Amino acid sequence: MQKTREYRRQQLRYAYAYVLAGALSIAVYALAVGSSTFTDTAFAVIVLFAAALQLYIQSRYFLHLDDKEVPRWRLVSYAFTWLTLLIIAVGSIWIMNHLNYNMGMSPEQMDQYMNSQSLRGF
Repeated sequence: MQKTREYRRQQLRYAYAYVLAGALSIAVYALAVGSSTFTDTAFAVIVLFAAALQLYIQSRYFLHLDDKEVPRWRLVSYAFTWLTLLIIAVGSIWIMNHLNYNMGMSPEQMDQYMNSQSLRGF
């Protein structure tokens, strides 16, 4: 009887996490596809926050990294995961921003640049 109750509780926990993760993913997708009134920076902050919340939901409910009785190595691993997420997300945004800045030429300017480069023998 106790095992059945524990099993049902665990299944409800998985269902709750699945619905939360799915709703968060759909909300971010709807923001990205729909016409939003957010600036690029505000949208990036919203997406980063959603990614952090998604990481929290999945690590707590699916990986079972609860706050109670978490061994120190799990906590360090959890912190490393957050740091990796931050480096990848912020680094990707930084790279895309600089690519956009460096490649921000008009089509005519790009044609001139390509023609000047082709004359150099490359």
